[in-house]
Amino acid sequence: MSAAPGPSAADERPRLAAGCARPPAEVYDVALLDLDGVVYVGPDAVPGVPDALAAARAAGMRLGFVTNNAARPPAEVAAHLTELGVPADADEVITSSQAAASVVAGLLGRGARVLPVGGPGVATALRAAGLTVVDRAEDDPAAVVQGYGREVGWAQLAEAVVAVRNGARHVATNADATIPSPRGALPGNGAMVGVVRDVTGREPLVTGKPDPAMHAECVRRTGAVDPLVVGDRLDTDIEGGHRAGAASLLVFSGVTDPAGLLAAGPLHRPDLLAADAAGLLVAHPPVTPEDGGWRCGRWRAVSGDAALELHAVGGGPQGAPADDGLDGLRALCLAAWTGPTGAGPVRPGDEPARRALAGWGLASW
Repeated sequence: MSAAPGPSAADERPRLAAGCARPPAEVYDVALLDLDGVVYVGPDAVPGVPDALAAARAAGMRLGFVTNNAARPPAEVAAHLTELGVPADADEVITSSQAAASVVAGLLGRGARVLPVGGPGVATALRAAGLTVVDRAEDDPAAVVQGYGREVGWAQLAEAVVAVRNGARHVATNADATIPSPRGALPGNGAMVGVVRDVTGREPLVTGKPDPAMHAECVRRTGAVDPLVVGDRLDTDIEGGHRAGAASLLVFSGVTDPAGLLAAGPLHRPDLLAADAAGLLVAHPPVTPEDGGWRCGRWRAVSGDAALELHAVGGGPQGAPADDGLDGLRALCLAAWTGPTGAGPVRPGDEPARRALAGWGLASW
């Protein structure tokens, strides 16, 4: 895997400034796709994404699926994707349960006794790694591996607490506090992991994204040379891309919103932005310095002493990609990430800017 281009001493601008002159599906050989909030939300596909991924494949891009959701085994995940119109094989799916099982087997050796907490995918991955799955704290497990599962309740958490208090190593497949759903954000594995941590007073070992092992394994399986991480979370997908040396595309079909993006630290800043995974099929505009601010298409953002300001400044450069509704946000990101004001507040410089900010949920900033 070739590393994504980082800032040099001569150019310390965030990589979002470069854009992508051709559709990413024509530039990167493999898309490493998160699932929850990217391909589907709850049981349903994100509208238009199955067709977009089919078009990306037709353009020559291969797909790998990298998920922190540990509830289901890879074969079940692949079957669900296929039902949603995204054909997938089990070996194209990497779950955080697999990553956790590999780590535990490396730490404790094959055959070690492990108590799983979570959906069926956790126990399946442990067995596949040669570990011995036990049901109770009284079975003297050397580790507890905790992953997401809708059925997780008091009884499983109690077994985990007792086992960890008795000396078992607490390993979490991921620490995502929330998962996206059609009803809004719901408690994720991190919320349940917090219960065990708070009761036992012991910090868990977290093995899922942003640890680069998951993306590295998917790269190994797909033979990727220039992969692109596609995700909806800054602290797992985008940071995971940075740590794996891969470029990243942030989509707004899941949990991240524009306010969170403006406040992102260096490890959480994506290379590309899109409303959803259809962003693989279009060129992405650059963001360039102009008049003390940053210009993207017909928008200019400035970081002043007290606030960020957004202005509509007429048509974009000749031949620039059509505005996908995010050009002004791209300009604001560069202003926030490089200027003295940071993430806000944000003020509109004119009526078009006011409407744009309202559309991004930044009207009150």
